[in-house]
Amino acid sequence: MLKVAYFPGCSLSSTAKEYDVATRLVCEDLEIDLVEIPEWTCCGATTAHITSELTAAALPAKSLIWAEKHNMMITSPCSACFSRLKMAHLNMEKDPKLKKEVEEVTGETYNGKTEVLHLTRVMLEKYGLENIKAKIKRELKGLKIACYYGCLMTRPPEVNENERVENPMIMDNLVSALGAEPVKWYYKTECCGAAFSLTKTEIVRKLSGDILKEAKACGADIIMVACPLCHSNLDARQPEISKLLKTDLNIPILYFTQVMGLALGYDYMDLMMNKHFIDPKPLLKSKGIL
Repeated sequence: MLKVAYFPGCSLSSTAKEYDVATRLVCEDLEIDLVEIPEWTCCGATTAHITSELTAAALPAKSLIWAEKHNMMITSPCSACFSRLKMAHLNMEKDPKLKKEVEEVTGETYNGKTEVLHLTRVMLEKYGLENIKAKIKRELKGLKIACYYGCLMTRPPEVNENERVENPMIMDNLVSALGAEPVKWYYKTECCGAAFSLTKTEIVRKLSGDILKEAKACGADIIMVACPLCHSNLDARQPEISKLLKTDLNIPILYFTQVMGLALGYDYMDLMMNKHFIDPKPLLKSKGIL
Protein backbone atom coordinates (compact mmCIF):
# COMPACT_ATOMS: atom_id res chain seq x y z
CA MET A 1 0.00 0.00 0.00
CA LEU A 2 1.21 3.49 -0.93
CA LYS A 3 1.37 5.67 2.20
CA VAL A 4 1.25 9.46 1.78
CA ALA A 5 1.12 12.41 4.20
CA TYR A 6 -2.18 14.13 3.44
CA PHE A 7 -2.67 17.90 3.65
CA PRO A 8 -6.39 18.58 3.07
CA GLY A 9 -6.21 22.35 3.61
CA CYS A 10 -8.87 24.85 4.60
CA SER A 11 -11.18 24.67 1.57
CA LEU A 12 -11.46 20.88 1.64
CA SER A 13 -12.42 21.14 5.30
CA SER A 14 -15.21 23.64 4.58
CA THR A 15 -16.59 24.96 1.29
CA ALA A 16 -15.06 22.17 -0.82
CA LYS A 17 -15.89 19.31 1.55
CA GLU A 18 -17.12 17.23 -1.39
CA TYR A 19 -13.58 17.30 -2.84
CA ASP A 20 -12.18 15.85 0.38
CA VAL A 21 -14.91 13.21 0.60
CA ALA A 22 -14.37 12.10 -3.02
CA THR A 23 -10.59 12.09 -2.54
CA ARG A 24 -10.77 9.85 0.52
CA LEU A 25 -13.20 7.42 -1.14
CA VAL A 26 -11.10 7.14 -4.29
CA CYS A 27 -7.81 6.72 -2.43
CA GLU A 28 -9.32 4.04 -0.21
CA ASP A 29 -10.39 2.12 -3.33
CA LEU A 30 -6.94 2.51 -4.86
CA GLU A 31 -5.29 1.45 -1.59
CA ILE A 32 -3.50 4.77 -1.25
CA ASP A 33 -3.19 5.37 2.48
CA LEU A 34 -3.79 9.07 3.13
CA VAL A 35 -2.31 9.85 6.52
CA GLU A 36 -3.77 13.21 7.51
CA ILE A 37 -1.15 15.43 9.11
CA PRO A 38 -2.13 16.04 12.75
CA GLU A 39 -2.90 19.66 13.58
CA TRP A 40 -2.01 20.91 10.12
CA THR A 41 -2.18 24.68 9.74
CA CYS A 42 -3.37 26.84 6.84
CA CYS A 43 -0.82 26.90 4.02
CA GLY A 44 -1.16 30.68 3.73
CA ALA A 45 -2.52 30.60 0.18
CA THR A 46 -3.48 33.96 -1.35
CA THR A 47 -2.49 36.18 1.56
CA ALA A 48 0.72 35.08 3.30
CA HIS A 49 3.06 35.11 0.31
CA ILE A 50 2.15 38.69 -0.65
CA THR A 51 2.67 40.02 2.87
CA SER A 52 5.54 38.04 4.45
CA GLU A 53 8.07 35.67 2.91
CA LEU A 54 8.78 34.19 6.33
CA THR A 55 5.12 33.52 7.12
CA ALA A 56 4.60 32.07 3.64
CA ALA A 57 7.40 29.55 4.27
CA ALA A 58 6.80 28.88 7.98
CA LEU A 59 3.12 27.93 7.66
CA PRO A 60 3.68 25.06 5.17
CA ALA A 61 7.00 24.15 6.85
CA LYS A 62 5.22 22.62 9.86
CA SER A 63 3.58 20.06 7.58
CA LEU A 64 6.74 19.49 5.53
CA ILE A 65 8.68 18.79 8.74
CA TRP A 66 6.04 16.32 9.96
CA ALA A 67 6.13 14.43 6.65
CA GLU A 68 9.93 14.35 6.72
CA LYS A 69 9.97 13.00 10.29
CA HIS A 70 7.61 10.20 9.24
CA ASN A 71 9.50 9.45 6.04
CA MET A 72 6.57 10.15 3.72
CA MET A 73 5.97 12.17 0.60
CA ILE A 74 3.33 14.89 1.09
CA THR A 75 0.34 15.57 -1.14
CA SER A 76 -2.67 17.84 -1.39
CA PRO A 77 -5.58 17.70 -3.85
CA CYS A 78 -5.90 21.50 -3.66
CA SER A 79 -3.63 23.08 -6.26
CA ALA A 80 -3.15 26.21 -4.12
CA CYS A 81 -2.11 24.20 -1.04
CA PHE A 82 0.19 22.06 -3.16
CA SER A 83 1.76 25.19 -4.66
CA ARG A 84 2.44 26.76 -1.25
CA LEU A 85 3.90 23.53 0.15
CA LYS A 86 6.21 23.07 -2.84
CA MET A 87 7.16 26.75 -2.96
CA ALA A 88 8.12 26.74 0.74
CA HIS A 89 10.23 23.62 0.15
CA LEU A 90 12.04 25.21 -2.82
CA ASN A 91 12.51 28.60 -1.20
CA MET A 92 14.10 27.10 1.91
CA GLU A 93 16.29 24.94 -0.30
CA LYS A 94 17.74 27.92 -2.17
CA ASP A 95 17.77 30.45 0.69
CA PRO A 96 19.71 29.28 3.80
CA LYS A 97 18.83 32.51 5.64
CA LEU A 98 15.10 31.92 5.15
CA LYS A 99 15.49 28.28 6.18
CA LYS A 100 17.22 29.33 9.41
CA GLU A 101 14.48 31.87 10.18
CA VAL A 102 11.78 29.25 9.56
CA GLU A 103 13.53 26.79 11.87
CA GLU A 104 13.74 29.47 14.56
CA VAL A 105 10.00 30.16 14.23
CA THR A 106 8.94 26.50 14.18
CA GLY A 107 11.54 25.32 16.67
CA GLU A 108 12.34 22.36 14.41
CA THR A 109 14.86 21.44 11.72
CA TYR A 110 13.92 20.83 8.09
CA ASN A 111 16.42 18.83 6.03
CA GLY A 112 14.62 19.32 2.72
CA LYS A 113 14.00 15.61 2.13
CA THR A 114 10.22 15.75 1.75
CA GLU A 115 8.91 14.98 -1.73
CA VAL A 116 5.97 17.27 -2.53
CA LEU A 117 3.53 16.11 -5.22
CA HIS A 118 0.07 17.14 -6.28
CA LEU A 119 -2.41 14.28 -5.86
CA THR A 120 -2.80 13.89 -9.63
CA ARG A 121 0.89 13.05 -9.89
CA VAL A 122 0.75 10.68 -6.91
CA MET A 123 -2.03 8.79 -8.68
CA LEU A 124 -0.53 8.73 -12.16
CA GLU A 125 3.19 8.53 -11.40
CA LYS A 126 3.37 6.67 -8.10
CA TYR A 127 0.25 4.50 -8.38
CA GLY A 128 -0.02 4.25 -12.17
CA LEU A 129 -2.65 4.56 -14.88
CA GLU A 130 -2.77 0.82 -15.53
CA ASN A 131 -3.49 0.16 -11.87
CA ILE A 132 -6.27 2.77 -11.97
CA LYS A 133 -7.76 1.14 -15.08
CA ALA A 134 -7.85 -2.21 -13.26
CA LYS A 135 -10.11 -0.70 -10.59
CA ILE A 136 -12.76 0.75 -12.95
CA LYS A 137 -16.29 -0.51 -12.32
CA ARG A 138 -18.29 1.94 -14.44
CA GLU A 139 -17.27 3.12 -17.90
CA LEU A 140 -17.57 6.81 -18.61
CA LYS A 141 -17.84 6.24 -22.36
CA GLY A 142 -19.56 9.10 -24.18
CA LEU A 143 -18.70 11.70 -21.52
CA LYS A 144 -16.74 14.62 -22.98
CA ILE A 145 -14.57 16.37 -20.40
CA ALA A 146 -12.68 19.66 -20.63
CA CYS A 147 -9.73 19.38 -18.24
CA TYR A 148 -9.14 22.75 -16.64
CA TYR A 149 -5.72 23.19 -15.01
CA GLY A 150 -5.90 26.90 -14.29
CA CYS A 151 -2.84 28.75 -13.03
CA LEU A 152 -1.39 26.72 -10.18
CA MET A 153 -1.30 23.30 -11.84
CA THR A 154 1.24 24.64 -14.32
CA ARG A 155 2.78 27.81 -12.89
CA PRO A 156 5.44 28.55 -11.79
CA PRO A 157 7.09 25.85 -13.97
CA GLU A 158 9.76 25.03 -11.37
CA VAL A 159 7.05 24.19 -8.84
CA ASN A 160 4.98 21.90 -11.06
CA GLU A 161 7.78 20.40 -13.18
CA ASN A 162 5.44 19.89 -16.13
CA GLU A 163 7.06 19.02 -19.42
CA ARG A 164 4.23 20.82 -21.23
CA VAL A 165 3.50 24.06 -19.39
CA GLU A 166 1.34 25.46 -22.19
CA ASN A 167 -0.54 22.23 -22.81
CA PRO A 168 -0.41 19.95 -19.73
CA MET A 169 -1.84 16.47 -20.21
CA ILE A 170 -1.83 14.75 -16.81
CA MET A 171 -5.58 15.16 -16.22
CA ASP A 172 -6.35 14.51 -19.91
CA ASN A 173 -4.48 11.19 -19.65
CA LEU A 174 -6.44 10.34 -16.52
CA VAL A 175 -9.73 11.09 -18.29
CA SER A 176 -8.77 8.79 -21.18
CA ALA A 177 -7.87 6.02 -18.74
CA LEU A 178 -11.33 6.34 -17.15
CA GLY A 179 -12.97 5.75 -20.54
CA ALA A 180 -14.19 9.32 -21.05
CA GLU A 181 -13.11 11.67 -23.85
CA PRO A 182 -10.79 14.61 -23.05
CA VAL A 183 -11.83 17.60 -25.14
CA LYS A 184 -9.18 19.51 -27.05
CA TRP A 185 -9.55 23.17 -26.13
CA TYR A 186 -7.46 26.30 -25.71
CA TYR A 187 -8.39 27.66 -22.29
CA LYS A 188 -7.13 24.81 -20.10
CA THR A 189 -4.45 26.98 -18.42
CA GLU A 190 -6.18 30.38 -18.52
CA CYS A 191 -6.88 32.18 -15.23
CA CYS A 192 -10.45 32.13 -13.89
CA GLY A 193 -9.94 35.31 -11.86
CA ALA A 194 -8.99 33.42 -8.70
CA ALA A 195 -9.23 35.43 -5.48
CA PHE A 196 -10.69 38.49 -7.22
CA SER A 197 -14.06 36.80 -6.85
CA LEU A 198 -15.15 39.14 -4.05
CA THR A 199 -13.07 42.27 -4.64
CA LYS A 200 -13.23 42.53 -8.44
CA THR A 201 -16.16 40.34 -9.39
CA GLU A 202 -16.42 41.80 -12.89
CA ILE A 203 -12.95 40.42 -13.70
CA VAL A 204 -13.98 36.96 -12.55
CA ARG A 205 -17.20 37.09 -14.56
CA LYS A 206 -15.22 37.99 -17.70
CA LEU A 207 -12.40 35.47 -17.30
CA SER A 208 -14.57 32.61 -16.06
CA GLY A 209 -17.16 33.42 -18.71
CA ASP A 210 -14.55 33.05 -21.44
CA ILE A 211 -13.52 29.65 -20.04
CA LEU A 212 -17.11 28.41 -19.82
CA LYS A 213 -17.96 29.63 -23.35
CA GLU A 214 -14.88 27.96 -24.84
CA ALA A 215 -15.55 24.65 -23.09
CA LYS A 216 -19.15 24.71 -24.31
CA ALA A 217 -18.10 25.63 -27.86
CA CYS A 218 -15.64 22.72 -27.93
CA GLY A 219 -18.39 20.25 -27.06
CA ALA A 220 -17.53 19.56 -23.42
CA ASP A 221 -20.23 18.01 -21.23
CA ILE A 222 -18.41 18.93 -18.03
CA ILE A 223 -15.32 20.80 -16.87
CA MET A 224 -12.98 18.90 -14.55
CA VAL A 225 -10.91 20.87 -12.03
CA ALA A 226 -8.41 20.35 -9.21
CA CYS A 227 -8.72 23.73 -7.49
CA PRO A 228 -11.51 24.72 -5.05
CA LEU A 229 -11.26 28.40 -6.02
CA CYS A 230 -11.51 27.59 -9.72
CA HIS A 231 -14.50 25.39 -8.93
CA SER A 232 -16.19 28.18 -7.01
CA ASN A 233 -15.71 30.72 -9.80
CA LEU A 234 -16.87 28.38 -12.57
CA ASP A 235 -19.72 26.76 -10.65
CA ALA A 236 -21.13 29.26 -8.14
CA ARG A 237 -20.69 32.23 -10.50
CA GLN A 238 -22.07 30.37 -13.51
CA PRO A 239 -25.75 31.39 -13.12
CA GLU A 240 -24.87 35.09 -13.04
CA ILE A 241 -22.39 34.64 -15.91
CA SER A 242 -25.11 32.91 -17.96
CA LYS A 243 -27.42 35.84 -17.27
CA LEU A 244 -24.73 38.32 -18.25
CA LEU A 245 -23.97 36.45 -21.49
CA LYS A 246 -27.69 35.92 -22.16
CA THR A 247 -27.17 32.22 -22.69
CA ASP A 248 -27.80 29.09 -20.63
CA LEU A 249 -24.32 27.65 -20.16
CA ASN A 250 -25.43 24.85 -17.80
CA ILE A 251 -22.08 23.03 -17.75
CA PRO A 252 -21.33 21.07 -14.54
CA ILE A 253 -17.97 21.55 -12.83
CA LEU A 254 -16.58 18.43 -11.14
CA TYR A 255 -13.43 17.77 -9.15
CA PHE A 256 -11.14 15.18 -10.71
CA THR A 257 -11.65 12.81 -7.76
CA GLN A 258 -15.43 13.03 -8.25
CA VAL A 259 -14.99 11.93 -11.87
CA MET A 260 -12.73 9.11 -10.70
CA GLY A 261 -15.31 8.22 -8.07
CA LEU A 262 -17.96 7.78 -10.77
CA ALA A 263 -15.66 5.41 -12.67
CA LEU A 264 -14.99 3.46 -9.47
CA GLY A 265 -18.71 2.90 -8.98
CA TYR A 266 -19.66 5.56 -6.44
CA ASP A 267 -22.99 7.35 -6.74
CA TYR A 268 -24.15 10.96 -6.88
CA MET A 269 -24.72 11.32 -3.13
CA ASP A 270 -21.58 9.35 -2.18
CA LEU A 271 -19.56 12.01 -4.00
CA MET A 272 -21.65 14.91 -2.62
CA MET A 273 -22.47 16.18 -6.11
CA ASN A 274 -25.66 17.66 -4.67
CA LYS A 275 -23.50 20.47 -3.28
CA HIS A 276 -22.81 21.94 -6.71
CA PHE A 277 -24.72 24.94 -8.04
CA ILE A 278 -24.88 23.37 -11.52
CA ASP A 279 -26.39 19.96 -10.89
CA PRO A 280 -24.59 17.22 -12.88
CA LYS A 281 -27.34 14.62 -12.25
CA PRO A 282 -29.46 15.29 -15.40
CA LEU A 283 -26.39 15.13 -17.64
CA LEU A 284 -24.98 12.00 -16.00
CA LYS A 285 -28.38 10.29 -16.24
CA SER A 286 -28.68 11.21 -19.92
CA LYS A 287 -25.28 9.58 -20.52
CA GLY A 288 -26.35 6.42 -18.68
CA ILE A 289 -23.69 6.95 -16.01
CA LEU A 290 -26.15 7.27 -13.12
